Amino acid sequence: MSAHRIPLAGVIGAPIAHSRSPRLFAHWLVDLGIAGHYVPMHVEPEDFEQVVRTLPRMGFRGTNVTLPHKHAALQVADHVSARAARIGAANTLSFREDGIHADNTDGYGFVENLRQGAPDWRPADGPAVVLGAGGAARAVLDALIEANVPEIRLANRTRARAEALAEAFGPRIRVIDWAEAAPALDGAATVVNTTSLGMEGADPFDLDLSALPGSALVTDLVYTPLDTPMLLAARARGCRTVDGLGMLLHQAVPGFERWFGATPQVTEATRAAVLA
Repeated sequence: MSAHRIPLAGVIGAPIAHSRSPRLFAHWLVDLGIAGHYVPMHVEPEDFEQVVRTLPRMGFRGTNVTLPHKHAALQVADHVSARAARIGAANTLSFREDGIHADNTDGYGFVENLRQGAPDWRPADGPAVVLGAGGAARAVLDALIEANVPEIRLANRTRARAEALAEAFGPRIRVIDWAEAAPALDGAATVVNTTSLGMEGADPFDLDLSALPGSALVTDLVYTPLDTPMLLAARARGCRTVDGLGMLLHQAVPGFERWFGATPQVTEATRAAVLA
């Protein structure tokens, strides 16, 4: 990249107007005094590859990728990180001299959020219960396995999807029928909701948490609202809880580093800027 060009990055999705990433990157650019720009781009699936291949010629150093393009991002890449390959999706593309590099930083963001929000969290202390088997669950499962969680109890309304993930991620995954998700909380050290249950405008979260130990760490990837029904119920049982906003913030750090050459910090000011 030419040193005199203003560094550019962005986020591609369809739709994209709802994305909080432009606020996040604008905050970090100002905070770190970097004369760069981060651009939201609405791109339809049929145009995705052409747009991505054009961006480096326009001075872009990389882009975040969100729905519905995370799988297509792998196909367009010349180099794919091991974790993106395991997860089967990419959320971060970097443009380098040797081509397009694809990575998935969602699992990194998930774990960093837990470590920041609950510094005493020890993933190896006991089983994790993961609710949901969509794209976010793939990143969470990969991260929990990397963090040495000994057993993961995976429950999804459609059991076949959970079984497919168990086959992909190996013997530490134990599939639980959705009807048995509540008793599966017994003895859990970590509980993760990757579904949309409890999100504003979605179906309510109605899982009975009476079997959940008070020593468990509970997190919800939903962050609208920040205090989801699941987190409120877990907190009432004495559990430590971590909201889902931090995952969005932390997953963006590696991309910012690669594209703008500085390491941003996730602080209360960062959270306030994104929620403003």
